[in-house]
Amino acid sequence: MNSGDITKIVTEHGDLLRVLIVGMIAFLFAMLLTPLWTHVLYKYKFWKQAKEETLYGGYAKVFQKLHGEKHRRLIPTLAGPLVWGVVAVITFLFNFTRSQTYLPLFSIVSVGILGAVDDWFNIRGLGGIKGIRARQKMIWLFLVAALGAWWFFYKLGMNSIHIPAYGDVIIGWWYIPLFIFVILATTNAVNITDGLDGLSGGLLAIAFSSYGALAFLNNQISLAIFCATIVGALISFLWFNVYPARFFGGDTYALSMGATLGIVAMLIKSNVGIAVLPLIAFVPMMETISVILQMFWRKFFKKKLFLIAPLHHHFEAIGWPETKVTMRFWIIGALMAMLGVMIGIVGAGPT
Repeated sequence: MNSGDITKIVTEHGDLLRVLIVGMIAFLFAMLLTPLWTHVLYKYKFWKQAKEETLYGGYAKVFQKLHGEKHRRLIPTLAGPLVWGVVAVITFLFNFTRSQTYLPLFSIVSVGILGAVDDWFNIRGLGGIKGIRARQKMIWLFLVAALGAWWFFYKLGMNSIHIPAYGDVIIGWWYIPLFIFVILATTNAVNITDGLDGLSGGLLAIAFSSYGALAFLNNQISLAIFCATIVGALISFLWFNVYPARFFGGDTYALSMGATLGIVAMLIKSNVGIAVLPLIAFVPMMETISVILQMFWRKFFKKKLFLIAPLHHHFEAIGWPETKVTMRFWIIGALMAMLGVMIGIVGAGPT
């Protein structure tokens, strides 16, 4: 291959190369920073406080049996800024475009800061609650989602959803509550899924890769690069977060990734990203449903449906090793995401 061949490849595939190169830069940058940040986490003892109460107020006996020893190993949390901080820096340097990256960038930073405050409360056990109260977090997340809904509806003029094999459906101002619901749902789903070493990191890398592919095929190059940046940073995080984890991401990681995933889904052209979200984020969706069913069963039947919720802990409780649960959930997530991408490509129609 001579220089002329290389020039031809760059000319014909320049956008794809940009996506891959910026993603690789994010990975290398995060890998470079990780030893420094890890040193800070261990030096200042940013230990995660173990879960002690269930959703119903009682002692988390099953969880303590499954993971109490892990938390007694003193593993630090607050590694999330390695992900969203790197994404913010790389995006500002290489990929800042108002129409495609402004809102997801705002989301990942603002929600990341909220999660960092929550993690700090958890680390220090402030107020005896080990984190910001759920109601206060939901108010902040609602405000971020409402701002995004306003921006999409009034600034970008979005007022429809796309149903594959059917077409666009105009929903008018109902787009605003739909947007808010999607952001809150994805944020909480990722937070619920973030319970085993490497589980959420792998699933998020799959999800953002899937939306990056859809964005690229819809000629949303800046959005595709943004997704690749997140994937690069996530893979670096995952390198140290797989079992046995060197650190935990914390709420600053889970909340920021969940909110941003929802916004990226809403940004995909033709609104097909919303339609395939249940497939691309299939495992987090099922994890959330398992928690809802568990609470419903306890309230109306006075017993548990699962040994412990969310679902990944239930499989641990019946005897699956943590690594088996994680990898099998990755496989399910990848297969469903592939199906989601295929439906997204076919169902989007002409771009």
